[in-house]
Amino acid sequence: MSNSRSPKEPQRIAKLLARAGVASRRDIERMIEERRIAINGVAVEKPATLLTSLHGVTVDGQPVQAPAPARLFRFHKPTGVLTAARDPKGRATIYDRLPKGLPRLMPVGRLDMNTEGLLLLTTDGELKRQLELPSTGVERTYRARVFGDVSQEQLEELIHGVEIEGIRYGAIDANLERRTGRNGWVEMKLTEGKNREVRRVLEYLGLQVSRLIRTSYGPFHLDDLPVGMVDEIRQHDLVAFKKSMSEGKTSAPATGERAARSRPPRPTGPSVLRPARSPAGERRAPKADPGRPGSRPRSSEGPPAKPGSARPAHPDRPNRPGAPPRGGRGRK
Repeated sequence: MSNSRSPKEPQRIAKLLARAGVASRRDIERMIEERRIAINGVAVEKPATLLTSLHGVTVDGQPVQAPAPARLFRFHKPTGVLTAARDPKGRATIYDRLPKGLPRLMPVGRLDMNTEGLLLLTTDGELKRQLELPSTGVERTYRARVFGDVSQEQLEELIHGVEIEGIRYGAIDANLERRTGRNGWVEMKLTEGKNREVRRVLEYLGLQVSRLIRTSYGPFHLDDLPVGMVDEIRQHDLVAFKKSMSEGKTSAPATGERAARSRPPRPTGPSVLRPARSPAGERRAPKADPGRPGSRPRSSEGPPAKPGSARPAHPDRPNRPGAPPRGGRGRK
């Protein structure tokens, strides 16, 4: 997807303010209705107001700074929290679990309340939009623990897409990783990310999903990032990824040497942050390492592991997220 828009071309004020990290577009539109945003002292009346820059724009009387370079973070979302800024029912959201001291962050796509794993967070509304659009072809990878009977041949039919209750789902690259009796793990790669897409497709095949983990989004992998932890993607890697999106190179699967190069960037300095403390009286149970069926639970409060750190192979140790099964039948 080419980003040929000139910075001098007029853009909607809500978009410019969102890119500057003031608030989401929806919140900015509400602030405009409340007459909290002004240009050279005159209150803005319409969100569709076009500007070439934020010069002279104020929010609550304070000048707005020019947008800083986009930043992108990885967050290991736990189960039981919503991907939302707030919930009318008072349920916990990702912002209740994120560490303190972070900039204003927007989630890239959503994970259901009971889905865990990699959630990208960004300071830039335009980057968020590009990452979410199916047209950019950014691949998402999930691992699902399922119960029921399914064959590799059935899963391979999903590459042609499927229609469920009038909703058309695009191509899905699915692989049966392992199976013990009627229990198994299925890996699925897709580029759409429609609402509850993975769960609905697996249920359509007659499978019950007991656990769902997103293990990668584009070239960024969950790896060993502990539950509830956050780290930041290096600017160099983010710039390279944005360039690949503009050149339309995000849809090709990573294999061999390219796969090794697309491992998640290591954070520089103390960028792995601990999650916010739980409310008083709430005791959080330790979680098993995601994507490791049968592994012992470990606390998310332990020392953060380095993303991409190597571990010695062990015949009795289950695979980490995204790794091919040991000793099992691989993808045909």
